[in-house]
Amino acid sequence: MTDIQEAKKKASWDSPETRKNLARRQRSERLFRNIGLSAIIIALCMLATLLVSIAGKGYSAFVQTRFTIDITFSEEVIDPKGERDEEVLRAASYGSLVRDALRQEFPQVTSRRDLRPLFGIVSKGAAAQLREMVMENPDLIGQTLPVQLVASDDMDMFNKGFIDRNVVEEDRRVKDREIAWFDQLDQKGAVETVFNTDFFVSGDSREPEIAGIWGAMVGSFYTLMVTFFISFPIGVMTAIYLEEFAPQNKFTDIIEVNINNLAAVPSIVFGLLGLALFLNVAHLPRSAPVVGGLTLALMTLPTIIIAARAAIRAVPDSIRQGALGLGASPQQTAFHHVLPLSMPGILTGTIIGLSQALGETAPLLMIGMVAFIVDIPGGFTDPATVLPVQIFLWADSPERAFVEKTSGAILVLLGFLIFMNALAVLLRKKFERRW
Repeated sequence: MTDIQEAKKKASWDSPETRKNLARRQRSERLFRNIGLSAIIIALCMLATLLVSIAGKGYSAFVQTRFTIDITFSEEVIDPKGERDEEVLRAASYGSLVRDALRQEFPQVTSRRDLRPLFGIVSKGAAAQLREMVMENPDLIGQTLPVQLVASDDMDMFNKGFIDRNVVEEDRRVKDREIAWFDQLDQKGAVETVFNTDFFVSGDSREPEIAGIWGAMVGSFYTLMVTFFISFPIGVMTAIYLEEFAPQNKFTDIIEVNINNLAAVPSIVFGLLGLALFLNVAHLPRSAPVVGGLTLALMTLPTIIIAARAAIRAVPDSIRQGALGLGASPQQTAFHHVLPLSMPGILTGTIIGLSQALGETAPLLMIGMVAFIVDIPGGFTDPATVLPVQIFLWADSPERAFVEKTSGAILVLLGFLIFMNALAVLLRKKFERRW
């Protein structure tokens, strides 16, 4: 009887109906695998399209057009009395030196109607550039030297090919006479395209050709430092307490539920909380990194706590039992054994949380870090902005040159985010222990 049942069972596995069902399941599995692979390919294509679009618009922000023009550092203009007083040198009319040099370079331009656009082919920051040169080296006074002056934003866009000379004159910002002056300088070899160091070492400006991201980067650094030193110790201590010492009761259950819920709260809500708590109640300085850091610390805390709890929970109980068996107290067990072993996971979660904070804009807009800040912040309480907010401000500017500045700043921000996430991966790979 048993042999007959086994024969029937074997026959049922080889039946046409069984093979049909098996083929259907295999087709479903292949379809699911192909759908998943297609989703990955589509996501990678969209990511590549985004990156290529940003890079295509932002790569030109890393180069800059400059005109080499002979500048006469006239002593009559800079220091008539020859005293070399610092205040006198700083207050001199360096703009007149630029205008005199352009008149000498283009002697055929004499009418007031043409002189104004002629003076406009170089940046308005050229006077400040000459001032810095004289302040660093007063011996330049009385000499005539070739100086590379930053071109205006329109001439820079023209040189980079974003303004077509073949377009009708009424439809382009650079007129025919300005193109003729540019060609004259170009034929003389006085037009150069150089690496845009000002983009990385200057603060914000209304003039796009001299606007830079250094002020925003310093503000981001100060803000992240405040965020780290507030959120990291509080987050780690909270995780240790909840995992190692807290009793299991309704109170701790409520705390855990609220921590998980706070991780999903929109970031702008934390901005409103920071506005109400730190500005309206504590009266901390508006648009300062200390306020931005405290606001972002509130937002980052749930992420750090959740990551730290998962890392602490991953430490085997045998480590705790061995430490307690050798006479260690619960506190010594937690801080001398469990915490060091879980630190790689904690640091990984912290870096990911800080990466999220680095890219946030909405909370900082609510606390006033959207102000136009030219000076480089010198401390945690100085007015400042951050890189995402700087991108937001530039994206709202009408000048064509700010388009490349916006995309260039996005590339820099993406570089920082990729670096921080890569650092988190390296830390996890290097120090992670498998139990």
